Amino acid sequence: MQDVQSRTDKRGIAIQHVGVKNVHLPFLIKTKEGGFQSVLARIRFTVELPEEYKGTHMSRFLEILMPWSQKPLAEPELEAMLREALKRLDAQAAEVEIAFKYFIGKRAPVSARESLLDYDCCFTGRMRRGEPLCFTLGVEVPFTSLCPCSREISDYGAHNQRSLCRVHVRFHAGEECIYIEDLAALVEQKGSAPIYPLLKRADEKYVTEEAYDHPKFVEDILRDVVLALRDLPGIAHFSVACENFESIHNHNAYASHEETVSP
Repeated sequence: MQDVQSRTDKRGIAIQHVGVKNVHLPFLIKTKEGGFQSVLARIRFTVELPEEYKGTHMSRFLEILMPWSQKPLAEPELEAMLREALKRLDAQAAEVEIAFKYFIGKRAPVSARESLLDYDCCFTGRMRRGEPLCFTLGVEVPFTSLCPCSREISDYGAHNQRSLCRVHVRFHAGEECIYIEDLAALVEQKGSAPIYPLLKRADEKYVTEEAYDHPKFVEDILRDVVLALRDLPGIAHFSVACENFESIHNHNAYASHEETVSP
């Protein structure tokens, strides 16, 4: 049968990203404990298309992805996946983004009741022929924040809200990336108080008072996260976006920052 995708295109436009998006597959994500967690992943998988080619071979992306859905996945596996894409699709550059819900066990502070908290995470891998893998880990971490101004001016109480910090980190080539569990814990500590799926009355009292004792603006949280990320060994680049879902406004408080860290 004729291979229409491989026909010559004369418009002189190379396409930076072409491939498949919103592919849903089960994947196994490596855990800090050495096992794996089964997740449902949403995938975007693309390659760079030279200007002389009319199109790429979409089916080959799925052929590459399918076998990996049965193997525990982390940075080395993404590298192997991208190398296969460069070879099979005759491309100079390839990129894959795998987004998924990841669950981490939480123990309530007083009752010690166990529960699972879900985190939105993503692995992003980029590779160009002859160059090392560029791997980025992304995690969205929820926590509680309490307004310092509200606490200062009120005779009793202070308004607080659920907050979300979106962090993406990349490490220098040859350096091991941080585990999801460790990155989530590092960011969570910078809020006013952690969030727990399951709380009894004694736990709720503890968390409420913990937040009251650690008031923070969105700017405070962002700066504290930035300082913590700068201290990570081997980190090359990071971005942070903090958002407070305000309880006394119909808008959110927001702050973001990114920087490259020298070796």
